[in-house]
Amino acid sequence: MKAVTWHGKRDVRVEEVPDPAIKEPTDAIIKITSTAICGSDLHLYEVLGPFMTQGDILGHEPMGVVEEVGADVEHIRPGDRVVVPFNIACGRCHMCGMKLYAQCETTQVREHGMGAALFGYTKLYGQVPGGQAEYLRVPQAHFGPIKVPDGPADERFVYLSDVLPTSWQAVEYAEVPEGGSVTVFGLGPIGQMTARIARHRGYRVIAVDGVPERLEMARRHGIEVVDARAADDVPDAVRGLTGGRGADSVIDAVGMEAHGSPGAKLAQTITGFLPDAVAAPLMKQAGVDRLVVLNQAIDTVRRGGVISVIGVYGGMTDPLPMLRMFDKGVTLRMGQAHVKRWIDDLMPLVTDDADPLAVMDLATHRLPLDEAPRAYEIFQKKQDGAIKVLLRP
Repeated sequence: MKAVTWHGKRDVRVEEVPDPAIKEPTDAIIKITSTAICGSDLHLYEVLGPFMTQGDILGHEPMGVVEEVGADVEHIRPGDRVVVPFNIACGRCHMCGMKLYAQCETTQVREHGMGAALFGYTKLYGQVPGGQAEYLRVPQAHFGPIKVPDGPADERFVYLSDVLPTSWQAVEYAEVPEGGSVTVFGLGPIGQMTARIARHRGYRVIAVDGVPERLEMARRHGIEVVDARAADDVPDAVRGLTGGRGADSVIDAVGMEAHGSPGAKLAQTITGFLPDAVAAPLMKQAGVDRLVVLNQAIDTVRRGGVISVIGVYGGMTDPLPMLRMFDKGVTLRMGQAHVKRWIDDLMPLVTDDADPLAVMDLATHRLPLDEAPRAYEIFQKKQDGAIKVLLRP
């Protein structure tokens, strides 16, 4: 089959690889019909190479049709149309019983002290072959895959793999008070959908970004925006819109590669050119993130407010303004999305023909799988108005 494979910093290729096969009775094989490039895939493209191996298959936002199931898989069968959550969970352990599926005790990657395994996402998360391919082996398929109805386009459902539940959790964790305000930093795919969900739930949304196409997409869906390029002081600009107090809640949808942290960027760049045997343990013990957005979030949130972090961070020695956070009484919540926890909330919205979250207006590029190298490049460089890229095998 064809698959998108990692070969080094900014080097992804489409190659022929062996077809996947059933290995365990809880496996399934899915023929992929749509798969997306996630903003966190760009961290593999740029920063997290020391935890990758040449030939790793990328991707964790797939959907398709069931080809084959193992003996213990009963809730799906060949021919079913399914979306595959990005995290792999058993549905049976203590953590899954608490609906903390991203911490599944069956698939935790204990060798590296990490949570549940993820598709296509480094040795830290199990090095499971990903979904930017023609076929995908799905472990724990007795629980994971989400059945969706036949008929509507893939774009109505593919974001249930990651974007929608991640965004829903970001808003849920933000604990916005009734009628309150929330500032969303970053208007990539997660930030766009987070802002729409927050507005759908009745909150005042102020979104921050500096990319014209992203700002225009947010405005198109009724989101109030702050242009980071034009604001001398973004937190002060938000306070000016909120009676001088700041937003009730703030969502960081940017993460480790935020613009405006030259020292951390230099450290990430240098680490990226070290041999993997040196770089990987260094990043696990002393890695730093670009924290400009998180620091702005801390400054922007009102006293006693909540910060929800959904952008991916990977540092181990990040300096945080603890005095400022303590004095303001800030609550900080974060983590990988517990995908299946939020599906019951989301399914009525994506099956509604009115498309209340405008899922049909998120992808800016729809490309064949063979064009994945170009897709990664334009997404990473924010070229050609790229906000969300879908690949079709």
